[in-house]
Amino acid sequence: MTKVCEHFSIKDNISPKTKSCEECEKEHLPVVAIRMCLICGHVGCCDSSIGKHATKHFEETGHPVIKAIPENTWKWCYIHKEYY
Repeated sequence: MTKVCEHFSIKDNISPKTKSCEECEKEHLPVVAIRMCLICGHVGCCDSSIGKHATKHFEETGHPVIKAIPENTWKWCYIHKEYY
């Protein structure tokens, strides 16, 4: 039986702080896709984007789980490197 990462139990009721990656907007960088932190609502670009700001947010804050937005089809735990 596969154990589900405990970080996925984080409540999914937070709203995004911005409509797109705030850092990319400031730096005038293109965005491939955006991800939202489930702890604070930070919106960052994915690792296919130049800035990789969602991952940088995790590295700076330790906030473990993001979800794909706006489609909300999956979550990712940086600590366990696992999708849900």
